[in-house]
Amino acid sequence: MELQEGLNLLSFFSNSGFAFLTWQHILMICLGSLIIYVAIVKHAEPLLLIPLGFGMIMANIPPEVTGILSAPENGQVGGLLWYIKQGMDLGIYPPLIFLGIGAITDFSYLIANPKLVLLGAAAQVGIFISFILAKTMGFSLAGAASISIIGGADGPTSIYLSTKFAPELLSVIAVAAYSYIALIPILQPVVSKLLTTKEERLIRMKRLRTVSKKEKIIFPIITTLVVTLIVPQALPLLGMLMLGNLLKESGVTSRLAEAASRFILDTVTILLMVSVGASATAEIFLTTQTLKIMLLGATAFIIALSSGILFAKLMNVFSKEKVNPLIGAAGVSAVPDSARVAQQVAQSEDPSNFILMHAMGPNVAGVIGSAVAAGVFISIIG
Repeated sequence: MELQEGLNLLSFFSNSGFAFLTWQHILMICLGSLIIYVAIVKHAEPLLLIPLGFGMIMANIPPEVTGILSAPENGQVGGLLWYIKQGMDLGIYPPLIFLGIGAITDFSYLIANPKLVLLGAAAQVGIFISFILAKTMGFSLAGAASISIIGGADGPTSIYLSTKFAPELLSVIAVAAYSYIALIPILQPVVSKLLTTKEERLIRMKRLRTVSKKEKIIFPIITTLVVTLIVPQALPLLGMLMLGNLLKESGVTSRLAEAASRFILDTVTILLMVSVGASATAEIFLTTQTLKIMLLGATAFIIALSSGILFAKLMNVFSKEKVNPLIGAAGVSAVPDSARVAQQVAQSEDPSNFILMHAMGPNVAGVIGSAVAAGVFISIIG
């Protein structure tokens, strides 16, 4: 009797997750827990990092036992995370994220001062320089393109391009992208103060003109037509971004704008982040490539911040109306975090200096710029 109970206990243990648990699984579970801890304690992009970290934990409880990542086979249904991940693997979630972003974004700051689009474009230099660096470090053209988008501080676009070009690198690229986005309040002030003088940080900019409703309605339509006729492959991301914005600005689709900006955006964010975390299994994540990608991501991000600031300084050489170079760092597409940080840095020098509205111009231009950069890569490499 005791022998039978012992055999039953042994059989139960051999079929439990403990029997298949490896040190790699444990390490990834700890990493997921650390991401959740940082998100909660440091308030570092918690809406993104908490579901990402928990997805990482779920995926690294030995999947051969849980079956949560298993694909459908022989008439049997697949695991829950396999189905959730399909929206990411098929490139559905990122455009839906852009739809929600468009519904909460105000492009009037860019319309009021169109030259600020140049700062958003300048910040994309980080993408193309890191592409060259990644290629020289041995990555394929497709892999280098996927990694380089990290420099735009645009998580959905990084994921969208990775699903097309380098799905095997998706989890590392996504974690790197959102990690650096979460570090904007730390990295951006350091880079901004290093590349600007006190006098430059004190520059006051003229108040922006009022943008009419007609301009706000026409902008998303014209932008979609002009940009995607030039770069057709940018349409899935840019088109959904501008559709969301048109729903917001039309004045007659407030319910749809609310649905896109709240219910769809929040729901898809959870599903996308869980999918990203579920892709971060031990055998994929714990490689030397991971360190290279994290290093390249940091390099791309810092170059993007720097190029926006330096281009703003260059504009001041030729322009009578000076721009505060701090807004150049907001050219990355982390809306509105990078614009807010630019405002904080400016007010640390002069509490009465308000540059937030000006910083939003290159900030929203950066969203368009990263989508266009992705479209360029797809057109050339895809």
